[in-house]
Amino acid sequence: MQIRKHLAHSTLTATLLLAGAMTLAPTAQAGEQGAASCYGSAHSYSKYDGTADLPAGRLFVTSGNCADINIMPRTNRYIMVCFETASGGSYCPSDYTLARAGEWNVIEYDVPDNTQFYFHFRSAALSNGSWAA
Repeated sequence: MQIRKHLAHSTLTATLLLAGAMTLAPTAQAGEQGAASCYGSAHSYSKYDGTADLPAGRLFVTSGNCADINIMPRTNRYIMVCFETASGGSYCPSDYTLARAGEWNVIEYDVPDNTQFYFHFRSAALSNGSWAA
């Protein structure tokens, strides 16, 4: 009798674990597909020596491809995202984020589509890489 209870418990546990794995698999795949779609639409950038803003004198615009503003510099850089205000000024809602070289870094989370923004680098040194938003 004790063996049957143990076997039944083991079978139930295995079934629940399998069901949980099957439920999580589509979610993980959706996240990977979203990231692929976001980064697949990435743009390269080159920020020239002597300026801290990218793009200099212009603005980027977020798309429906990404929920966040992401950057992948070729060298480590401290970066923040700033937004243009209705009065023509700028608003930088957060402090600098260390963007690590060769990997995607989220600089600003949950930004609505068609939002105008620019990157502000702590250093005016030359920087190259990619961005996606």
